[in-house]
Amino acid sequence: MKIFLLTILSLMQIQQAIASTPKSVTCTRTEYREEYIPGTKSSPGYVKSYEIDVVIPCGGSVTKKVDNNDCSEGSVIGGLLGAGLALSSTRGKDRWWTVPAGGSAGALIGCQVDGG
Repeated sequence: MKIFLLTILSLMQIQQAIASTPKSVTCTRTEYREEYIPGTKSSPGYVKSYEIDVVIPCGGSVTKKVDNNDCSEGSVIGGLLGAGLALSSTRGKDRWWTVPAGGSAGALIGCQVDGG
């Protein structure tokens, strides 16, 4: 009973902490801009300058590294080679477990060789 009450109390504190954190943060940067206003012969043109706030992603210029390696080809080839090696090197009752084990091991090794 004590563990149940302690669990409920800790979950309520976690929920309160989540509810009190801000949901969105906006980062801005001030940019200087100029605009040319054309003129006529009697009234010459001029340059109008102003500053505006531009919304930018928070965190500055930090980019997240994306892992886009796909090792599906290496897994298939490695699994086939591992299962074939296990099938050719075993006899009798051992084949029922060595072929799947060889295929799994070959798939893992093939994925690593392929760049995953």
